[in-house]
Amino acid sequence: MATQAVRTLWAGSGLAQRDPGHLPATPRRGSCRRSSLGSAHAGPVPLPQPGAPPGPTSTEGGILRPEQLARHVALTRTPCDTTLARYVEHHWTLAWDLPDGVHHRSETLPHPACHLTVEHGAGRPEVGADPVVLTGVVTRRFEVDVRGRAWVHGVKFRPGGLAALTGLDARTLADRTVPAAGLVPPDVVSAVRELAPGTPTDLASACVDAALAPHVDAAGDDPAYDLLLGLVADVLGDRSVLRIDDLERRAGVPRRRLERLFSRYVGASPKWVLARYRMHDVVAALDAGHDGSLADLAAEHGWYDQAHFTRDFTALVGVPPGAYVRRGAAGRSRADGSAVFHGD
Repeated sequence: MATQAVRTLWAGSGLAQRDPGHLPATPRRGSCRRSSLGSAHAGPVPLPQPGAPPGPTSTEGGILRPEQLARHVALTRTPCDTTLARYVEHHWTLAWDLPDGVHHRSETLPHPACHLTVEHGAGRPEVGADPVVLTGVVTRRFEVDVRGRAWVHGVKFRPGGLAALTGLDARTLADRTVPAAGLVPPDVVSAVRELAPGTPTDLASACVDAALAPHVDAAGDDPAYDLLLGLVADVLGDRSVLRIDDLERRAGVPRRRLERLFSRYVGASPKWVLARYRMHDVVAALDAGHDGSLADLAAEHGWYDQAHFTRDFTALVGVPPGAYVRRGAAGRSRADGSAVFHGD
């Protein structure tokens, strides 16, 4: 699409916040209860065409020391109904049952996405009496103690998907976990709340999709969201896009407008999104056994020098890259390790 067309899309976009209470209610579809716990090119950004399935807007990166996940936590991902594919990345379910006295520290580098979850026994202090919560984009490292027995089902929205579907301003959710009631349509909250520990992931996903699907028509056309999806897919498809200057040139949209677009829909800046994807790639390379120098790894992913890379890595991951590699190797040689909580 030509630069002028991209600008026209932006100019025609509506950013007014919708009231989720004005969305139509969904008829009750039946209960999902279950009683037991089971164990580098240049050019314009290709924007999604109306009615076409969106391209990938996420990866499976972000989990620190992922080989330890499989030892302690059962993670299942399922696709959403095609009706919701424009807004939802996928569903995910986590279940764990750890012996008394066993304690694991989970760590992830979350994606630029919001999650709608029901959390039974997960022990997050942000989750109160109502287990159905929204978690906005998490800009820092996500950590939680994993212990005991728990079951969590979540909806991972595409970047900007929650804002586009409900009218919420993603900035209000950044680095927060809040009750979903009052922010998400009541019938959707009820459907998620009905999910009991042990509900099979495909059944849980179908129940939530049945509640979300009737709200798609109310969301309507959203050219600004289409632009955002195109930009994110472009960044994921071409890892040479490392800086906001690259994104600005490719989109043909001024930086300030890009910043407002990402802030409103994602809850974080485009600079942050680009940096997070870069760090995902670096962590994935280290976890895969990167055999080159750290200086080469830093340069490959856009850092000007190793010292800058080491500072950024340490600030986010919590340890320098060399220590991260050593800790991962030590974890692989032990029967225990860190479990991962959030199902990105």
